[in-house]
Amino acid sequence: MSYVPQVDDYVIWTDSLGKVIKGWVYFFDKQYITIEIGVKDKQDELVHFHKKTHVLVLCYNRDWHQLEYVKSRSNKEDEYKSQPYRDSDLY
Repeated sequence: MSYVPQVDDYVIWTDSLGKVIKGWVYFFDKQYITIEIGVKDKQDELVHFHKKTHVLVLCYNRDWHQLEYVKSRSNKEDEYKSQPYRDSDLY
């Protein structure tokens, strides 16, 4: 079976014209994914909800065979390490 992209996979897409796009899978749907190729902070101090601008490229499922899987981001919950006896100071 061919590669099916997932959110938080880092991929390299070499399209049929030879253009190379590298980035993180930002959104997944059965018909297409978006690949995040850039992020920058918004300068407006009044922005509270969306603080970053994401640059995304659309890749339809018919082109997924052109994707090369590189790696996945680790799960942030897996990275959390509780301090020993941390719960004891909560009471």
